Amino acid sequence: MPQTLPAISLIAVPGRRRATVEIAREVERRGFAGIYVPSPFGNMSFCEALAWNTERIPFGTAIAPIYQRTMEDFAQSAAFMHEISGGRFRLGIGIAHGPSHVRMGVTPGKPLGDTRNFVEKFRAHDRLGGLPPVILATLRQKMIALAGEIGDGLAFANASRAHMARSLAALPAAKRADPDFFIGAMIPTCISDDIEAAKAICRRSLHGYAFLPNYRNYWKECGYREEMEAIETAIAENRNDDIPKYLHDRWLADCSLFGTARQVRDGLDAWYAAGIRTPIIVPSSAAGNQMKAIEEVFSTFTG
Repeated sequence: MPQTLPAISLIAVPGRRRATVEIAREVERRGFAGIYVPSPFGNMSFCEALAWNTERIPFGTAIAPIYQRTMEDFAQSAAFMHEISGGRFRLGIGIAHGPSHVRMGVTPGKPLGDTRNFVEKFRAHDRLGGLPPVILATLRQKMIALAGEIGDGLAFANASRAHMARSLAALPAAKRADPDFFIGAMIPTCISDDIEAAKAICRRSLHGYAFLPNYRNYWKECGYREEMEAIETAIAENRNDDIPKYLHDRWLADCSLFGTARQVRDGLDAWYAAGIRTPIIVPSSAAGNQMKAIEEVFSTFTG
């Protein structure tokens, strides 16, 4: 039976924005499950380009930080893309992380409360001709439960596949059974016959998240307490160069996809089996930039 195709994460890097729109058209042509856009370099703007330049493929932000725009601007832009795309746009939202709050010049409140307030106020803009589904960025069980209560879906990033059954148990059974409730995961991915090089790329992709307390707390919950506490000690002692050695291969294989095309396809099957309906490949390459990584994804999944 042919493997269900994943979605793909794309970033419209400055200088390659038009080329990335063309890549998005090819992603659609090849039948991938969606295009989801992280926050760097204006993901709402790129999603508007996708609304105009694609015809069938679902797409969305993954994620738009809720503090980045005024509520009215979020609602107006989201309603516009929802209408223009024929209902294909999903507004993925999240609270983002401490360093991004500093860049945005905001002082966030409590994550659960801020997220609930955002969704309530967003949906109150009900005279704009329709609003898109709202997908909540999730890691730990309280936010997952909130997504089940007020959201139209949830999306993990850098999650533990082995812990996924326990994570999804925080959803109401009706949501777990509802095919229209979005359950996605952004998965760092590197496809290469050079396994060690692929590991190094995925480890580098995840390295920065080890500095974020919310991710360390999540990974402790997933069974990596010793490793995360060692990282906290290294940070406190200013031994940042030691951190990669605590991001060992077992943890890396749990939170990313790497290796040969066959190994990555098999790994993707394991994510489906773990309960993720829409795995989102976040491509990196051991042999080039994002464009090269996309070529490798196309070759792996569609020939």
